[in-house]
Amino acid sequence: MNETDGTIEELLGEDELRIPIKDKRRFNTDGERVADDPPQAKEPERPAAEIALEAKLKAEIQRREAAESKLVGVQAKFDEAKANLEKETADMRARLMRTLEDRAKQSQFNFLTTLLPVLDNLNLAVAASETDPSIENLRNGVIGTARSFEQALMSVGVEAVPSIGTDFDPELHEAIDVAEVDAEQDGKVTAEYSRGYKFGSQLLRPAKVQVGRGRAQSAGE
Repeated sequence: MNETDGTIEELLGEDELRIPIKDKRRFNTDGERVADDPPQAKEPERPAAEIALEAKLKAEIQRREAAESKLVGVQAKFDEAKANLEKETADMRARLMRTLEDRAKQSQFNFLTTLLPVLDNLNLAVAASETDPSIENLRNGVIGTARSFEQALMSVGVEAVPSIGTDFDPELHEAIDVAEVDAEQDGKVTAEYSRGYKFGSQLLRPAKVQVGRGRAQSAGE
Protein backbone atom coordinates (compact mmCIF):
# COMPACT_ATOMS: atom_id res chain seq x y z
CA MET A 1 0.00 0.00 0.00
CA ASN A 2 1.15 3.47 -0.78
CA GLU A 3 2.24 5.50 2.14
CA THR A 4 -0.19 8.14 1.12
CA ASP A 5 -2.88 5.65 1.43
CA GLY A 6 -4.21 5.88 4.97
CA THR A 7 -7.22 4.46 6.69
CA ILE A 8 -10.61 5.54 5.60
CA GLU A 9 -11.01 7.34 8.88
CA GLU A 10 -7.85 9.32 8.28
CA LEU A 11 -8.86 10.21 4.71
CA LEU A 12 -12.50 11.12 5.30
CA GLY A 13 -12.34 12.54 8.70
CA GLU A 14 -14.55 11.88 11.70
CA ASP A 15 -17.51 14.03 10.63
CA GLU A 16 -17.67 12.56 7.15
CA LEU A 17 -17.98 9.06 8.58
CA ARG A 18 -21.34 9.88 10.23
CA ILE A 19 -23.49 8.85 7.28
CA PRO A 20 -27.18 8.63 8.10
CA ILE A 21 -28.55 5.16 7.60
CA LYS A 22 -32.17 4.82 6.52
CA ASP A 23 -32.14 1.05 6.42
CA LYS A 24 -34.63 -0.04 9.09
CA ARG A 25 -34.07 -3.73 8.65
CA ARG A 26 -33.42 -5.60 11.88
CA PHE A 27 -31.20 -8.57 12.47
CA ASN A 28 -30.83 -10.93 15.39
CA THR A 29 -27.57 -11.90 17.06
CA ASP A 30 -27.01 -14.63 14.45
CA GLY A 31 -27.19 -12.15 11.62
CA GLU A 32 -30.60 -13.34 10.51
CA ARG A 33 -33.10 -10.74 9.46
CA VAL A 34 -36.07 -10.21 11.70
CA ALA A 35 -39.44 -9.42 10.19
CA ASP A 36 -40.40 -5.81 10.44
CA ASP A 37 -43.28 -4.78 12.71
CA PRO A 38 -46.52 -4.28 10.83
CA PRO A 39 -47.29 -0.64 10.31
CA GLN A 40 -49.50 0.83 13.02
CA ALA A 41 -52.95 1.67 11.73
CA LYS A 42 -53.84 5.23 12.39
CA GLU A 43 -56.98 5.57 14.51
CA PRO A 44 -59.63 7.29 12.47
CA GLU A 45 -60.98 10.51 13.78
CA ARG A 46 -64.42 10.20 15.40
CA PRO A 47 -67.25 12.50 14.36
CA ALA A 48 -68.24 15.21 16.84
CA ALA A 49 -71.83 13.96 16.88
CA GLU A 50 -70.65 10.53 17.97
CA ILE A 51 -68.52 11.98 20.73
CA ALA A 52 -71.44 14.11 21.94
CA LEU A 53 -73.77 11.12 21.84
CA GLU A 54 -71.30 9.03 23.83
CA ALA A 55 -71.01 11.78 26.46
CA LYS A 56 -74.78 12.05 26.66
CA LEU A 57 -75.09 8.28 27.06
CA LYS A 58 -72.47 8.28 29.80
CA ALA A 59 -74.30 11.05 31.64
CA GLU A 60 -77.58 9.18 31.27
CA ILE A 61 -76.01 6.01 32.69
CA GLN A 62 -74.70 7.98 35.66
CA ARG A 63 -78.14 9.48 36.30
CA ARG A 64 -79.75 6.03 36.06
CA GLU A 65 -77.25 4.56 38.50
CA ALA A 66 -77.87 7.47 40.90
CA ALA A 67 -81.64 6.96 40.60
CA GLU A 68 -81.29 3.22 41.24
CA SER A 69 -79.14 3.91 44.29
CA LYS A 70 -81.72 6.38 45.59
CA LEU A 71 -84.51 3.88 44.92
CA VAL A 72 -82.68 1.22 46.90
CA GLY A 73 -82.40 3.65 49.81
CA VAL A 74 -86.08 4.57 49.61
CA GLN A 75 -87.07 0.89 49.48
CA ALA A 76 -84.94 0.18 52.55
CA LYS A 77 -86.61 3.03 54.45
CA PHE A 78 -90.04 1.81 53.33
CA ASP A 79 -89.32 -1.74 54.50
CA GLU A 80 -88.12 -0.40 57.85
CA ALA A 81 -91.21 1.80 58.26
CA LYS A 82 -93.46 -1.12 57.28
CA ALA A 83 -91.80 -3.41 59.80
CA ASN A 84 -92.17 -0.79 62.55
CA LEU A 85 -95.84 -0.23 61.66
CA GLU A 86 -96.57 -3.96 61.71
CA LYS A 87 -94.86 -4.25 65.09
CA GLU A 88 -96.83 -1.29 66.47
CA THR A 89 -100.07 -2.73 65.06
CA ALA A 90 -99.38 -6.11 66.62
CA ASP A 91 -98.60 -4.48 69.98
CA MET A 92 -101.76 -2.36 69.77
CA ARG A 93 -103.86 -5.41 68.89
CA ALA A 94 -102.39 -7.31 71.83
CA ARG A 95 -103.10 -4.41 74.20
CA LEU A 96 -106.66 -4.12 72.89
CA MET A 97 -107.26 -7.84 73.37
CA ARG A 98 -105.94 -7.65 76.93
CA THR A 99 -108.19 -4.65 77.61
CA LEU A 100 -111.27 -6.44 76.24
CA GLU A 101 -110.47 -9.57 78.23
CA ASP A 102 -110.03 -7.53 81.39
CA ARG A 103 -113.35 -5.77 80.80
CA ALA A 104 -115.12 -9.07 80.14
CA LYS A 105 -113.70 -10.55 83.32
CA GLN A 106 -114.69 -7.45 85.26
CA SER A 107 -118.24 -7.64 83.87
CA GLN A 108 -118.48 -11.29 84.86
CA PHE A 109 -117.14 -10.46 88.29
CA ASN A 110 -119.70 -7.66 88.75
CA PHE A 111 -122.58 -9.87 87.60
CA LEU A 112 -121.60 -12.71 89.91
CA THR A 113 -121.39 -10.22 92.75
CA THR A 114 -124.99 -9.14 92.10
CA LEU A 115 -126.14 -12.79 92.16
CA LEU A 116 -124.73 -13.51 95.62
CA PRO A 117 -127.61 -11.71 97.45
CA VAL A 118 -130.05 -13.85 95.46
CA LEU A 119 -128.35 -16.96 96.75
CA ASP A 120 -128.42 -15.53 100.26
CA ASN A 121 -132.19 -14.95 100.02
CA LEU A 122 -132.76 -18.51 98.79
CA ASN A 123 -130.74 -19.91 101.68
CA LEU A 124 -132.71 -17.76 104.13
CA ALA A 125 -136.01 -18.96 102.64
CA VAL A 126 -134.91 -22.59 102.96
CA ALA A 127 -133.75 -22.08 106.54
CA ALA A 128 -137.00 -20.30 107.47
CA SER A 129 -139.13 -23.08 106.00
CA GLU A 130 -137.41 -25.57 108.30
CA THR A 131 -138.40 -23.70 111.45
CA ASP A 132 -141.62 -21.98 110.29
CA PRO A 133 -144.08 -24.19 108.37
CA SER A 134 -146.17 -21.17 107.36
CA ILE A 135 -146.72 -21.20 103.60
CA GLU A 136 -147.24 -17.47 103.64
CA ASN A 137 -143.76 -16.79 104.99
CA LEU A 138 -142.24 -19.16 102.46
CA ARG A 139 -144.18 -17.47 99.71
CA ASN A 140 -142.95 -14.04 100.78
CA GLY A 141 -139.38 -15.31 100.85
CA VAL A 142 -139.65 -16.71 97.32
CA ILE A 143 -141.18 -13.45 96.07
CA GLY A 144 -138.34 -11.45 97.62
CA THR A 145 -135.78 -13.77 96.06
CA ALA A 146 -137.34 -13.46 92.61
CA ARG A 147 -137.38 -9.67 92.87
CA SER A 148 -133.74 -9.54 93.94
CA PHE A 149 -132.83 -11.77 91.01
CA GLU A 150 -134.65 -9.51 88.56
CA GLN A 151 -132.88 -6.50 90.03
CA ALA A 152 -129.57 -8.29 89.50
CA LEU A 153 -130.48 -8.84 85.85
CA MET A 154 -131.54 -5.23 85.40
CA SER A 155 -128.22 -4.03 86.86
CA VAL A 156 -126.36 -5.58 83.91
CA GLY A 157 -128.77 -4.27 81.25
CA VAL A 158 -131.39 -7.02 81.04
CA GLU A 159 -134.96 -5.81 80.48
CA ALA A 160 -138.25 -7.68 80.75
CA VAL A 161 -140.35 -7.91 77.57
CA PRO A 162 -143.74 -6.20 78.09
CA SER A 163 -146.58 -8.61 77.40
CA ILE A 164 -150.03 -8.53 79.12
CA GLY A 165 -152.20 -5.85 77.55
CA THR A 166 -149.85 -5.17 74.64
CA ASP A 167 -150.33 -6.11 71.00
CA PHE A 168 -148.98 -9.52 70.11
CA ASP A 169 -145.55 -9.13 68.49
CA PRO A 170 -144.11 -12.31 66.96
CA GLU A 171 -140.59 -10.88 67.36
CA LEU A 172 -141.07 -10.59 71.13
CA HIS A 173 -143.84 -13.07 71.98
CA GLU A 174 -144.40 -16.78 71.48
CA ALA A 175 -148.11 -17.68 71.36
CA ILE A 176 -148.89 -20.76 73.41
CA ASP A 177 -152.70 -20.65 73.09
CA VAL A 178 -155.57 -18.28 72.29
CA ALA A 179 -158.64 -17.14 74.23
CA GLU A 180 -161.89 -15.64 73.03
CA VAL A 181 -162.16 -12.00 74.04
CA ASP A 182 -164.19 -8.96 73.15
CA ALA A 183 -163.53 -7.39 69.79
CA GLU A 184 -161.47 -4.56 71.25
CA GLN A 185 -159.09 -7.11 72.83
CA ASP A 186 -158.50 -8.99 69.59
CA GLY A 187 -154.78 -9.54 69.02
CA LYS A 188 -153.84 -8.48 72.54
CA VAL A 189 -151.77 -10.54 74.96
CA THR A 190 -154.17 -11.76 77.63
CA ALA A 191 -151.87 -13.89 79.78
CA GLU A 192 -148.16 -14.53 80.32
CA TYR A 193 -146.82 -18.00 81.06
CA SER A 194 -143.13 -17.13 81.18
CA ARG A 195 -141.53 -13.72 81.01
CA GLY A 196 -139.31 -12.77 78.07
CA TYR A 197 -136.10 -10.77 78.39
CA LYS A 198 -133.95 -8.53 76.20
CA PHE A 199 -130.32 -7.56 76.55
CA GLY A 200 -129.94 -4.25 74.81
CA SER A 201 -131.33 -4.74 71.31
CA GLN A 202 -130.96 -8.55 71.46
CA LEU A 203 -133.77 -10.85 72.51
CA LEU A 204 -132.60 -13.31 75.13
CA ARG A 205 -135.85 -15.25 74.91
CA PRO A 206 -139.44 -14.45 73.83
CA ALA A 207 -142.29 -14.25 76.32
CA LYS A 208 -144.63 -17.25 76.21
CA VAL A 209 -148.13 -15.78 76.15
CA GLN A 210 -151.81 -16.26 75.48
CA VAL A 211 -153.32 -14.21 72.65
CA GLY A 212 -156.87 -12.93 72.57
CA ARG A 213 -159.16 -13.66 69.62
CA GLY A 214 -162.30 -11.56 69.14
CA ARG A 215 -165.60 -13.43 69.50
CA ALA A 216 -167.51 -13.93 66.28
CA GLN A 217 -170.60 -11.70 66.17
CA SER A 218 -174.04 -13.37 65.77
CA ALA A 219 -175.89 -13.04 62.48
CA GLY A 220 -178.59 -10.85 64.04
CA GLU A 221 -176.16 -8.28 65.37
